[in-house]
Parts: sequence; C-alpha cells; structure tokens
Amino acid sequence: MTRSLRLDSCEPTPLGDYLNRRKFITMAAGCGAAFALRPVASAEVDALERRTILRPGIERPGVLERFPATRNEAYNLKVELTDALVAGTHNNFYEFLPGRAGPVWKLTDRFEPDPWHLEVVGRCRRPARFDIDQIFEQFAAYHEERTYHFRCVETWAMDLPWTGFELNRLLNAVEPYSDAAFVRFVSVNRPDEMPGIRTQGHYPWPYFEGLRMDEAMHPLTLLATGVYGQPLPRQHGAPFRIIVPWKYGYKSPKSIVRIELLPKQPPTFWNTMAPNEYSFLSNVNPNVPHPRWSQAREHMLGTGQIRPTRIYAGYGPHVAHLYKAQGQGR
Repeated sequence: MTRSLRLDSCEPTPLGDYLNRRKFITMAAGCGAAFALRPVASAEVDALERRTILRPGIERPGVLERFPATRNEAYNLKVELTDALVAGTHNNFYEFLPGRAGPVWKLTDRFEPDPWHLEVVGRCRRPARFDIDQIFEQFAAYHEERTYHFRCVETWAMDLPWTGFELNRLLNAVEPYSDAAFVRFVSVNRPDEMPGIRTQGHYPWPYFEGLRMDEAMHPLTLLATGVYGQPLPRQHGAPFRIIVPWKYGYKSPKSIVRIELLPKQPPTFWNTMAPNEYSFLSNVNPNVPHPRWSQAREHMLGTGQIRPTRIYAGYGPHVAHLYKAQGQGR
C-alpha cells in the first residue's frame, strides 16, 4: 500500500502538558452498569513513578539504541497523540488484571520479557525460532514508527505511535505453504509472573488469537516492538505484540511466544469463552452492538471526548475489500 493513510472524520485528540485523565462514563446499552476512570492529577505522578510506569520491557543498550525509529509518514494519522501516561495506566491484559482495563502496570514487577524467544511454525518451509537480537537485527531495515488509532471492545480508544514492522516480513521469512490460510498467535503463560493467570485458572490459558492469512499479511498489521519511541513497556505487551488497527483490541495479542501457520481456522480465546459476544473476525463495527452494550460511540482516553465509532476504526478504504463476502465483516 503506497497511498497515505487517512481516517475519515478523524478528530485530533487534545494533548495537554500534563496527565489529564478526566472521568468518563460508558453508558452500555443492555449492560445495566457503567464504569468510570478516576481523574489523575499531575501532582500524583512524580518523576520516579512516571519512569516506573513507562519503563521499557527491554533495557539492553543494543536494543535501546534502535529507538526511536523513523516515522513512516504514509502511516501517520497526523493527530495529537494520547498522552503516554494515560496509555500506560489503562490497559487490558488479563494475565495480570482480569476484568475491565485498568492499572496493569502495578502488577508487572515480576514479569521478565528479556530474554525471549518467538517461534514461527506450522505450514511453512523454514520454521524458525527468533530471540530478541535476531528480531531486531534481521528486520532492522523495516523497523519504523506508525501512528495508529486503537479501539477497545469496551468502547475506549487511543491514538498511539507504535514502533515495529509489518508482520508479513516475518511470515515471508519462513516461506508459508500455499495451504497456510490462517495464523494463530499464542501469548506467554507464566503463572508465577502473571497473577491473573493464577487467580483465573478457569480461563483457557495461554491466551490465543488468530487472523486469516490475508489479514495477517496486510501492510497495516504490525509486529510491534515499541511505543512512544521506546521498547514496549510490560503492560503494553513486551517484548513483542501484534497490532491490527481495524479490529477490536483483543485481536492484537500481547507478549507472543508462538505463531502458527494453519490450513484451517483456529479457535480464539474470547470466541471460545463467549462465542455469542466475540466473533473470529471482530472488526470494529458501530452497526453491530456487543450483546451487552452499544458500539456506536467511543471514548477517547485522556480527553473526555465521546465521538461516533467509525467502521473498521476508520481504516475502511484500506481493508473493506477483505470482507466483500461477509458484508462489513462482523
């Protein structure tokens, strides 16, 4: 894709000099409940706490020196970004904090994302196992920064500067067979380091997600290595995660350790848990409500703005053709 990235009716997110996480309330149709984020005053976040919250998951000089990466202007939303502290203190990561999104960063002290290995296996000619250095070295020429809109199924949203490279670079390196029609992702499973796994043993750990091969190979789909010009913090999915910006956030699995190329559609974590609520495709669609709340509007974290949700999170001109057979691709 060579044309510049454009999101229809994308309004800038006001960015203050200070953390200003105003209270917002999501009125969920059919949900029967609302939730709010407590405002955080600037004085509550001192320099030490800020460094702790935004601490990179990988801190080796050989990796740190690769950041910040050059921004690819073809994928620049040209909006003011969500404040890094807002984005770093409100996350979904059930392995640490089951339930709605919240301060995952407070529960990640024991999580060690370095060293790390990511294996790519299944229907391919050259299955491989990459360590951190291999990921950064082998794909260095493709490492870049892109600003993407990020929409959670819970209706909150952010605009973030991700660093990484197109997932298709990694997949092409292992030479998929022609019958590799789907891609399955598996996250790390460390109960001793991830308290949510210990307390929620009824969940089918480890976390697993999937994409069709054409979705995984799309130029918008990233293997993310960083955010805000540094390696991913733990709460953002260090050291490697997937970003699929036109789908709800749970389709962008964190801290992945395994990628499988498969001939048939795999099960996914939330579709297994609640098939009537979470489909395999899970494209952002304001016309299809969640069974317990509306998806028609989204709440921009840190601003108090409530605005209409865009189909495919605004990426329709780039991805709608993938779903002609499914209409809008629920």
